[in-house]
Amino acid sequence: MKKVVSVSLGSSKRDHSVEVELLGQQFQISRIGTDGDFNRAIETLRQLDGRVDAIGLGGIDVYLIIGQKCYTVRDGLKLMDAVRKSPVVDGSGLKNTLEREAVRTLAKKHGFLRPGTKVLMVSALDRFGMAEALAEVGCAVTFGDMIFTAGIPYPVTTITELEELAGKLLPELVKLPFHMLYPTGKKQEISDRDKARKFLSFYEEAEVIAGDFHLIKRFLPETLNGQVILTNTTTKDDVEHLEKIGAGCLITTTPELQGRSFGANVMEAVLVALLEKPTEMIQARDYLDILKQLNFAPRIKHFNEEKCLKAT
Repeated sequence: MKKVVSVSLGSSKRDHSVEVELLGQQFQISRIGTDGDFNRAIETLRQLDGRVDAIGLGGIDVYLIIGQKCYTVRDGLKLMDAVRKSPVVDGSGLKNTLEREAVRTLAKKHGFLRPGTKVLMVSALDRFGMAEALAEVGCAVTFGDMIFTAGIPYPVTTITELEELAGKLLPELVKLPFHMLYPTGKKQEISDRDKARKFLSFYEEAEVIAGDFHLIKRFLPETLNGQVILTNTTTKDDVEHLEKIGAGCLITTTPELQGRSFGANVMEAVLVALLEKPTEMIQARDYLDILKQLNFAPRIKHFNEEKCLKAT
């Protein structure tokens, strides 16, 4: 049996383990949260190194791929460098392939994301593939990086401006401790009510709310009005909460495995274990080819089709 483990800076309350068969091979897929403890994450990675078939890094990015440029997150690289034997990935390869294809599939085959659909992407610099695909299918996208990360009510609305923003900010931001940029550990369980109230109108005006689920959840208002949530890494409790507060539909770009959609890092580690190639030799077409074999497709869960807004 192949073993794939995600070591995350996120909350250990979200830990999960499943056994599944993929392309005729048995997999044990697990997540280990380290509650934001960076040193514990490094120690866990060292313990797993060489004992598992692939490792995913969760709750953190290592590579931010923006157009033709790649920015390396300093803290993420420290974690990656702790692994010497097992293949290790951060999910950026899958974000740049699977998530693009998921958006195109939703638009072409399922009737979602019609031209002009109002999309709020809470953070796009960590998911540039999804951002580009949403713009490509004609959605009216508000990229919320400045709003929800920096607290500045400045909506970015074009890919060109997003790339310019990345060029100006990321060379310095990637040097900061990662917890200053993204909720880790217990912060993933706590809403930021001040920002949620301050920037409520961005959620209210959107027909689709997209991006990293921890960020979406952190600023969620108390009620929604049928919006579509496009994300991944959702637990059973997350799904129940979204339905309770009035989301119209949940779409996850990664498939459901025994009630759970794992993060991009986990699923990329699974693909690496299947490909059995050194990570530095894996190309985007390798991921696309094996995704086609696996027949991975977005998971669509309707909560209230009548209330689901114009995105459907």
